[in-house]
Amino acid sequence: MLSTFSGLPRTAWIVFAGTIVNRLGFMVTPFLVYYLGSRGISTDQVPYVLGALGAGNLVGPILGGLLADRRGRRPTMVTGLVGVAASHGLLFAAPNVLFLSLAAVLLSITGSMVSPAASALVAESVGPERRRSAFSLVHWAVNIGTAGAGMLGGFLATKGYWLLFLVDASGSLAYAVIAATLLPLGSRSKSTAADGGGIGYGVVFRDPLMRMLLPLFGVSIAIYSLTEAGLPLAIRDDGLSPTVLGLMATVNAVLVVILQPIATSVLSGLPQLRVYVAAGTLIAIGVALTGVADTAWGYAGTVVLWSVGEASIGGIHSSIIQSIAPEHARGRYQGAFQWSWGIARFSALTIGTAVYAHAGPAVLWWFSAVAGVAAALGVGALAPAINRRTAVPEPTPEPEPEPDGDPVAR
Repeated sequence: MLSTFSGLPRTAWIVFAGTIVNRLGFMVTPFLVYYLGSRGISTDQVPYVLGALGAGNLVGPILGGLLADRRGRRPTMVTGLVGVAASHGLLFAAPNVLFLSLAAVLLSITGSMVSPAASALVAESVGPERRRSAFSLVHWAVNIGTAGAGMLGGFLATKGYWLLFLVDASGSLAYAVIAATLLPLGSRSKSTAADGGGIGYGVVFRDPLMRMLLPLFGVSIAIYSLTEAGLPLAIRDDGLSPTVLGLMATVNAVLVVILQPIATSVLSGLPQLRVYVAAGTLIAIGVALTGVADTAWGYAGTVVLWSVGEASIGGIHSSIIQSIAPEHARGRYQGAFQWSWGIARFSALTIGTAVYAHAGPAVLWWFSAVAGVAAALGVGALAPAINRRTAVPEPTPEPEPEPDGDPVAR
């Protein structure tokens, strides 16, 4: 099962281990609403803090990608991770809503700085033929850590919220030490505006392939993110208890952790774009079928569908982005992708819930089916352009020397 991951370079495994350590510390955010309530923050003030948390995710990836290319991969990762630890301390000590919001935006900016640099570092450490496996490994680490954090966080929260902040900060600092001592420095961009590469994000948004890929990826990610917004509303409206929602989260986490290495191994022989189209379609259909579920077993069936899709698609987004990125702009390409991810998730949590409440659940679920399948097929239609970009040119054979003494040659 794990043979697909065997032989990956040391850098990929260090990022894998560090990601698990860091993700095990992602406990404060899921319980932030409960923590704010324990601080006496009123319900009408909570959106200010949550909005700040979401806004930071739109800034951090752009900043992280830029710094990764200009200052180096490892320094950007260490800066972001230390910033996350400091932000947790500021969030815990913040005296009022204003400072809570400032700490929340700083937390999300520094936290989302790390991924573009880590992805660029992993891409540099492997050849194109192993990139899909390497990113699947990192995505697996995210799910392992997130599943562990969910279970551990619920236990620690009953003992005191300060424990969540302590574990989160400790996990970030532990990953910072791992990155600083074990990871290579990573390349820095030598491209400048004078040679056409630019120093900002123009190099990304002038790329017509990226201009087509990012919106298609964004639609797929937004539909997946409805599992955080539409699914809880549907379960609530069917009169089911919050325990059912917790069980659905557990089913998803367990399935992805178990199935991802299996899916990576079984599907490794297939072109990654075909896998993406099939998995993206499965996610869209699974999410859309939420609209016909009305029992715990029915919801579990839909969760199984989109969880299998998630396990199959894990890492392919980043692999595609890194495969088409020029070497000097890998951090910015990944930063742009993470930025589109943040916009998609923010849209799902805001526009998605508004559509559910005002236009009706059926509109949201039909949109998920139609737009999700269309977006997956759209990425598949770009396969020729992506393959042309990633094709390795065959070396030109050198002409054979003419034999000395050949009268014809003379």
